[in-house]
Amino acid sequence: MKLKALLASAVFAFAAATGVAVAQDYPSKPVNYIIPFNAGGESDIAARLQQPVWEKITGKPLVIQYMAGAGGAQAWSQLNGLEADGYTIMGTNLPHIILQPMAQNVGYKTDDISNVYFFQYTPDAIIVPKNSQFKTLKDLIDYAKANPGIVTVSGSGTNSANDVAQTRFDKLAGVTTTYIPFSGTSPSTAAVLGGQVMAGFSYTTAAITQGDAMRVLAVAADKRVPSFPDVPTFKELGYDMVGGAYRGVAVPKSTPEEVKKQLSDVLDKINHDPDFIKKMEDGGFVVINVPYDQVPDFMAKRKAEYEAAAKDMGIAKK
Repeated sequence: MKLKALLASAVFAFAAATGVAVAQDYPSKPVNYIIPFNAGGESDIAARLQQPVWEKITGKPLVIQYMAGAGGAQAWSQLNGLEADGYTIMGTNLPHIILQPMAQNVGYKTDDISNVYFFQYTPDAIIVPKNSQFKTLKDLIDYAKANPGIVTVSGSGTNSANDVAQTRFDKLAGVTTTYIPFSGTSPSTAAVLGGQVMAGFSYTTAAITQGDAMRVLAVAADKRVPSFPDVPTFKELGYDMVGGAYRGVAVPKSTPEEVKKQLSDVLDKINHDPDFIKKMEDGGFVVINVPYDQVPDFMAKRKAEYEAAAKDMGIAKK
């Protein structure tokens, strides 16, 4: 019995040293969830919807914090310097973490970010004011073909999902529009409503809040979004365009593998909670399930897509 006790003690000490013990009862204390943007945006809204379900499943608090700056790069450049025990997690966004390091030195490389789960995306949507001359996507395309460069299109920043969407749209539709970047989704949408631009690439989440003031011409999703059942997808209209801002959760790279898997499992349970799914869909989000073991393939596919778009956008690969 004494020998068994000594062996058990040795195994426990080894497990604690390697991080396995942490994983066995993960989480056993509050987890800090860092959002790399300001409060109120899509990343924050999604995290706030995750929070109560996390606490219901784990019985532990999920504490949401903010580290905004440089389009998320300020936080992502510091991620690997944070404690790697699974109790500090961070939101990540695509295409940001792929395009930012390609465009310039932002303090991190794409491969520095250890994503453990991707849980949703907000489909790109092309929007116009309700009184716009463009009643359909065909109206906009026909006008853009007849007037190259005249159609101005707002979006939430340079090298963002909206920037990628405008570039892909122009190529697929055979038109030339002029992209006007703004500092975020809100000012970009305001520019459409105020007539500063003729159209905008935004997200379904932002379009919902505008009600009857705005018309959505098409959404970049595989199928129609429940919150916009009457709006066709680009694919329905003949343009193979699916995408938007994908959001996931990452941890410092040196976090033990077992902890990464445990965190992925918790996030997967949240993503299958019926009430969570309904609230996300009502808000214009599309729920996707990409657990830890599927992240490498998911990232490889996204990288190939964004690197192709980057060439058209004039971004030199670093």
